[in-house]
Amino acid sequence: MGFYKWLYPGLRIKRWVFLLAVGIVLVSMGFVVTMIESQETVGSFFVVGGILAVIISVRKILKSVIMLLAPNQEGQLINIMYHRVVLASGTRVVAIGGGTGLSALLHGLKERTSNITAIVTVADDGGSSGRLRNQYGVLPPGDIRNCLVALADSETLMQELFQFRFKEGVSESDKESANDLAGHSFGNLFILAMTKITGDFEKAVRESSRILNIRGRVVPSTLSAVTLVAHHADGRVTDGETNISACKSPIEKIFLKPEAVQAADDAIQAIRTADVIVLGPGSLYTSVLPNLLIENLLAEIIASRAPKVYVCNIMTQPNETSHLNSDFRHVEALIKNTQPEVLTHVIVNNGRVPQTLTERYTHEGAFPLMRESEKIRELGYKVVEADLIRGVDVVRHNSRRLAKIITEIAQKKNI
Repeated sequence: MGFYKWLYPGLRIKRWVFLLAVGIVLVSMGFVVTMIESQETVGSFFVVGGILAVIISVRKILKSVIMLLAPNQEGQLINIMYHRVVLASGTRVVAIGGGTGLSALLHGLKERTSNITAIVTVADDGGSSGRLRNQYGVLPPGDIRNCLVALADSETLMQELFQFRFKEGVSESDKESANDLAGHSFGNLFILAMTKITGDFEKAVRESSRILNIRGRVVPSTLSAVTLVAHHADGRVTDGETNISACKSPIEKIFLKPEAVQAADDAIQAIRTADVIVLGPGSLYTSVLPNLLIENLLAEIIASRAPKVYVCNIMTQPNETSHLNSDFRHVEALIKNTQPEVLTHVIVNNGRVPQTLTERYTHEGAFPLMRESEKIRELGYKVVEADLIRGVDVVRHNSRRLAKIITEIAQKKNI
């Protein structure tokens, strides 16, 4: 019965199937006429007409199917085919980090490959994520939500829905419930609800990925609840990502509490099959390093024969990396808290930050990093310099240019 359903009225398939059959018959007749009766002109006419009929009918059949399954994407047939076929065979990239830096990188990577695994920190304890973590005992969903949206191939409305953030209500009748929701994003609440329904945070993230139709996948670095701990230069010990970012004393060393946590299985498997492993960009101590403090995940990265690329930040971060004023010092801090074998390549910015943005960031306590590429090379790492600045209101990495460099490193194109 399944075959006969294709002949039901209203599917707009039958006419094109009939045209396809006619085209095949015409092509066959053309070859027969040419060979048997030596009528090359007539035979060629049949063959050309039949080929055109086949091309038109196949295109119309595909368009009808697309219109039925995805009515808003009927004009995107070639893009859909490209994403499903070409990108599916692209470079296997593992991107490790969190925050806005990682999500910005993913925007560029998804245009070059859909074989992306974003391994995201779960040490966040601030804002909406921190409140949900404390109140419901779930892993913080904020960074994971941002990465899901960055990889989304769904409609813009769905992406905006996941990023929608509730504000305080104005009516007295809604005041209590509004205060409960104020500051929360819909995506965080959605992942929380999915976690409660499925009883599994990993499964909740997978289901959210399916709904957003993402290119690639997003996995937490660990399924254990962890707290970030920093030892500062003045002897202070600070617990929690939010407190660490607010402390003005330079960070000497950073740890996870508890220390003996295991990486998520999906994260380990992704690293083992990666063509390239990318660390950052993002907050060095609170986005990148928390993932690398998981011992078996770090061990897998070190054991991997894939290029291991650190994307250095463009600016210092107030308090957290104010004392790390160059790209070399960022690399030095990274390997100090892990191992030298965690890297093979470093990507640094050699572009100039616009003066207007420099002045604004200076007032906030952030400065462009000095470039010390030779010192990085002396440590044994390959350095790729490029103008990576994209920004009008804020300084961000140019995600497309960055993605191009990363895929070229993976393919060993003179880098």
